[in-house]
Amino acid sequence: ASTPPPFPSREQTQLVQAFATSTVLPPTMQQPSVRTVAIALAVALVLLAAPSAGSSLVGSGASVLQFDAEGAKNRPVSKVITLLKDMLKQLEKEAEEDEEIYDKMACWCETNDKEKTKSIADAQSRIADLTTKIEELTAGGAELHTEIKNYEGEVTHDQQALDKATALREKQVAEFNAEEKDLLASISALKAAITVLSKHQGSSLLQLPASRATTVASALRDAMSKHSGLLKTALTPSQRKVAMSFIQAPEDYFDAEPTFKQSYAPQSGEIFGILTQMKETFEKNLKASQEEEMANQQAYEDLKGAKEEQIGSGQAQLEAKTQQLADTDEKNANSKEDLDDTKESLSKDEQFLAMLKEKCAMTDKEWEERQKTRQLEMQAVSKALEVLSGDDAHDLFTRTFNPALLQMGSSEQDSRRQQASQVLGKAAQRLHSPRLATLAYQMKLDAFTRVKKAIDDMIAQLLKEKEDEIKHKDFCTGEFNANQLQTEKKERDEQDITAKIEDLGMTIEELTKAIEGLKAEIAEMQVQLKRAGEDREKENKEFQSVVADQRETQKLLKAALQVLSDFYSKQGSAASLAQQQGKRQEPAGPPPPAGFETYKKSAASGGVMGLLQQIINDAKAMEAETIRAEEDAQKAYEDFVKETNASIEAKNKDIINKSEIKAKAEGDLVEAKETKEGIVLELEQLSNYNAQLHTSCDFVLKNFDLRQTARDEEVEALRQAKAILSGAKFEEFLQEA
Repeated sequence: ASTPPPFPSREQTQLVQAFATSTVLPPTMQQPSVRTVAIALAVALVLLAAPSAGSSLVGSGASVLQFDAEGAKNRPVSKVITLLKDMLKQLEKEAEEDEEIYDKMACWCETNDKEKTKSIADAQSRIADLTTKIEELTAGGAELHTEIKNYEGEVTHDQQALDKATALREKQVAEFNAEEKDLLASISALKAAITVLSKHQGSSLLQLPASRATTVASALRDAMSKHSGLLKTALTPSQRKVAMSFIQAPEDYFDAEPTFKQSYAPQSGEIFGILTQMKETFEKNLKASQEEEMANQQAYEDLKGAKEEQIGSGQAQLEAKTQQLADTDEKNANSKEDLDDTKESLSKDEQFLAMLKEKCAMTDKEWEERQKTRQLEMQAVSKALEVLSGDDAHDLFTRTFNPALLQMGSSEQDSRRQQASQVLGKAAQRLHSPRLATLAYQMKLDAFTRVKKAIDDMIAQLLKEKEDEIKHKDFCTGEFNANQLQTEKKERDEQDITAKIEDLGMTIEELTKAIEGLKAEIAEMQVQLKRAGEDREKENKEFQSVVADQRETQKLLKAALQVLSDFYSKQGSAASLAQQQGKRQEPAGPPPPAGFETYKKSAASGGVMGLLQQIINDAKAMEAETIRAEEDAQKAYEDFVKETNASIEAKNKDIINKSEIKAKAEGDLVEAKETKEGIVLELEQLSNYNAQLHTSCDFVLKNFDLRQTARDEEVEALRQAKAILSGAKFEEFLQEA
């Protein structure tokens, strides 16, 4: 057999470079493929260890060389090729499994996205409907409260009126019963007295026993005492005087001799007449009282029936409205509860949809990265197989790993080192740990002291990593919870401030429209005021012109009338003089020829002067009417100006008040928007911090238990290897495994 070269050959160098380049992963992957790194490291170590294997053939005289035919089938390169082929099959299988998982995830994303989007739209629509319904029910409840209060007032008023009428009726009945009782007793007593007197009416009253006279006087006294008001008009003063005399001395009344003023009729007849008249008066009054009582009772029954009907109707309406209010309140409460449940469901659906979109986006991204990474890994494995399976590589491996050359002898120290390396190698294979694989390989080459120190350092590092990872997990959990609480609080604050901003915006818009409307009304009133002033000025000018014309007309007419009046009054005097002259005695002599006829005023002069006077009166009346119209127009104009100015002043005050409210609302709006910007910025910061937490914590939280278990197993494997190096038996660890 030829001696292997002291350095790796060109084919070995190409193979190491191929595995080295194939293990470079995309920067988006957080963790490199442990399997790829481990295999690449194993192949590289096998190839780089070839010179050492060759040099170990030149040993001391204690080493024995012999040919091993079965070793040729199990040389390291064949195992690597077999492992790479298995890896390729596993990668293809995993690719199919990933595709199946991704299809399920894509279906889940699409289905839930559609369902939650529809559910959110339905919830938003239902929230709007419920809000409108709650507002309507609240308004209806308020209206029902008012109606119930009114019905309660009406029922109470009717009941009080009925109670008052009942109390009055009871008082009337009591008074009637007492009066009836007294009247009946008085009538009965008077009847008895009349009966007593009637028996002695025809004979001398001296035969009337004193006790009977006293009884009659007592009945008369009681009747006059109880019914003095009634008898005041029924008995004349003389009758009352006679009755009082009889009452004061009934025994002596009939013994006295009648005076010249007394009637010759028996004195008992006068008392008898008084008693009869009193009885008739009492009977008449009793009948009137009974008729009045019947009328009062009938009126009370009518009033009671009407009030009871009103109370019954009011109670029925009250019960109906109360039941309607209870139903309305129940519907309102159910609607509010439904609204809260719908809002809660909407919030959960929105959170779930946001989580779904984020998760599905991450899944798509992870799918693309896994596809790309797996493709690169498969290409690397295929390229490694191509390099290892070539004819040149086969010849090279045959020359390098000649099974005929085996080192038979080894020391006890090498055996223990080999056993410890085997323990670490199995652990590295089970846990996919490149660090254990590297240490297992170094254990074959390094001395015990360096290996133990490396094991101690690695155990310390693993425990430190475990402690740091626990702290990191606790930090992540706490920060996620705090971030969620802060985010929810800020989202509620954002909703509140958004509602406030919308409310302020609506208020400002309404105030702006109201102010613009008031300004437009003021401008219109000012225009109307100006037009009214211009119209008033024109009307006044027309008035001045009309009045001036009327007065000038009156002046002219008066002048004409005065001229005519002066002329015709003088003409009347001249006619009288002429008539007087005509009656004088003419002188003797022949008569003169016929002279002028008597001058008479024009027959139409009276009509003309009357007509002129009528026209003057009409002109004066027109002038007075025009002045009154002018005064009325002036007063109307002054009232209009006063009312318009008052309205303008009130509207200006309203504008000032609304402007102040609007300015305050605008200030509050600016402050609310600044507050919202701060909240949005804080939410953005919380979201960014949440994304940073996910970047830093998702891998740790997702794989925490797995990583902790794997790290504990690594520590245990290191401790077993150190124990073997310190003298423990290898078979005990194999049994435990």
